[in-house]
Amino acid sequence: MAQPPYQHPPPKLPGGDVIPAHAHERLAAMRQKRFFTSDLSVNEFLLVKEAGFEPLGLVMGSSIYSISAHHLQNAQPGEVAPLTQALYQSRELAMERMEAEADELGADGIVAVRLTVAVHAWGTNIIEFLAIGTAVRHPESQGAYRTPDGNPFTSDLSGQDFWTILNAGYRPLGFVMGNCVYYVGPPGQTAQDGELAGPTQALYDSRELAMERMQFEAESLKAEGIVGVTVDETNHTWGPTVLEFSAVGTAVVAIRANHQIPRPTLVLTVNG
Repeated sequence: MAQPPYQHPPPKLPGGDVIPAHAHERLAAMRQKRFFTSDLSVNEFLLVKEAGFEPLGLVMGSSIYSISAHHLQNAQPGEVAPLTQALYQSRELAMERMEAEADELGADGIVAVRLTVAVHAWGTNIIEFLAIGTAVRHPESQGAYRTPDGNPFTSDLSGQDFWTILNAGYRPLGFVMGNCVYYVGPPGQTAQDGELAGPTQALYDSRELAMERMQFEAESLKAEGIVGVTVDETNHTWGPTVLEFSAVGTAVVAIRANHQIPRPTLVLTVNG
């Protein structure tokens, strides 16, 4: 499987740090006072606790990118590699800044990760990616839940799914993703009903490239597979003939051979 044809720079802000000064202050105060914040629901919070993890705090990362449309001038049907690279980099910057906040809290990982995109009013080609989730720590794991390179794991699994997958003998390694920006071009004219071979091939190829790149990230983490995969299609601001396909999911690895969980039992209450 081919490696994605892009690399990203170190995720530092213009001031030279990975996260802002106010974030350092907030995280330091939380560690000192042992005070946590979380966007988990009540049920998710309790299930994460039952799985043996302590919520440490809400962590986030942001990246605002200028995505130039000049790459589309005289574009031919196919991948627009500079746009693929720009959108991948902006997502990675947001994710790595969120991970840096979790690391500063001493977390083993981040659960319920959400990666959103917004187009602000500053310009049609300016996009913000925001990564947010709840940092957690297993007090008895001694870092065993971190990734092979020592970073906090990331996962977009809900609190319920996180509890379930741990009880089934797996653990999350990382929130993995791949993308592809593709210039489809006009569909052309057809005299009768039938498949449009060009657009079919274009959309098929772009989805496959996104999936391959997501799988490459998971294999780099030494994962056994990916759960919860979603493939999204977005126009952003470029018009109907330019599409970005992104594939995301949570890479997992087995932590024991037995992958069965107790079946739920039916409990009837009798009011007498």
